[in-house]
Amino acid sequence: MHRLTLIDRYLARSIAVPLLGTLILAAMLLVLDKMLRLFSFVVDAGGPVSVVWKMLANLLPEYFSLGIPIGLLLGILLAFRKLALSSELDALRGIGIGYGRLLRVPYIYAAVLMVLNIGIVGYLEPFAHYRYEGLRFDLRSGALGASIKVGEFTTLGKKLTIRIDRSENKGTNLQGIFVAANDPSGMSVAATAAAGQFLSTDDQQVILLRLKNGKLIQQSPKFATPRTLTFASYDLPIKVPPIDQFRKRGIDFDELYLHELFLLGYGGKAASHIQMIGAQANLSFRLVEVLMMLMLPMLAVALAVPPKRSTSALGIFVGILMMVGYHKINQYGQFAGEQGRVDPLIALWVPFAGLAALIGWMYHVIAHRPGGQPIGTLEWAAAKLVRTIRGLFPKPRSA
Repeated sequence: MHRLTLIDRYLARSIAVPLLGTLILAAMLLVLDKMLRLFSFVVDAGGPVSVVWKMLANLLPEYFSLGIPIGLLLGILLAFRKLALSSELDALRGIGIGYGRLLRVPYIYAAVLMVLNIGIVGYLEPFAHYRYEGLRFDLRSGALGASIKVGEFTTLGKKLTIRIDRSENKGTNLQGIFVAANDPSGMSVAATAAAGQFLSTDDQQVILLRLKNGKLIQQSPKFATPRTLTFASYDLPIKVPPIDQFRKRGIDFDELYLHELFLLGYGGKAASHIQMIGAQANLSFRLVEVLMMLMLPMLAVALAVPPKRSTSALGIFVGILMMVGYHKINQYGQFAGEQGRVDPLIALWVPFAGLAALIGWMYHVIAHRPGGQPIGTLEWAAAKLVRTIRGLFPKPRSA
């Protein structure tokens, strides 16, 4: 019993390092890819750069929901591959420890991570998705303090146009200002100023633009001729345009929690048939993605053990390909189910059952057939392909 406990600890350590490494690496790659696009989006919208970090934080649950299954698969696969290549796996099996016993620790990892992933995809990710869309809406509407772009004409509301040549001291000192404004009475004001700054007022709906050293032209139906004014200082009140409120949560199925999707899909709470099948498709998509984690330990073991006298890493490539391909099939099934072209149960649960059956067969071959090797044919085909490619590029003969 003590020996088995040590084996469990050894497997736990062997799995933990590649699992955590894969999860962190996958999250970092996805974040870096998205970060550049978010910086471009925020800068174009004129918002503060700090909002980029808030948006990335709200994307992390989605990235972790994708990275956890891949990290679990690769963690177990790399740990068992290490055991196989060092002949430790043969030694363990030689003393009577079978694959079923060795899978105890991998299934503890799978159970814990599956519960964690249910919490992420069921509740944390929908909440974060809604917050992310809210930040995008605030950027477009100007609720996050969108800045006036230097050197361009900017329209604030429907009755104010402003242009600034230069901005210094983080926007507190504006240089080369042009302003054109209209009010409901029909009066229009056009002004140029050498400098100016924005000031707050007691009324949150009004800000003050203090212009310095400039000229102003007023025109109104009440005036026979436009009035011209040269000033050293002039305060122009500006009414802040109203900011639209972001919509309520739940318009998008990705923002609904698991129990809300169940009530819409199967609890009779849906307002229409389209809403009902959309909720069913989204609910089934989340469930099959999470439940497949129960099959990953067996898949990892089946792909981890290469044929004898082989050190090929083909199993790693096949495992990643199967995970990505299954995810894409589920995405298509969800899309087709939401449109009503295919029943969501068929579109999502049939691929799940098919892949689960394939994994079960692969594990049966490696665990219960003497000398069984489920990826042996792929290993042979890959080796033959490599030899063929090498034959096309013969090494030059030495003189």
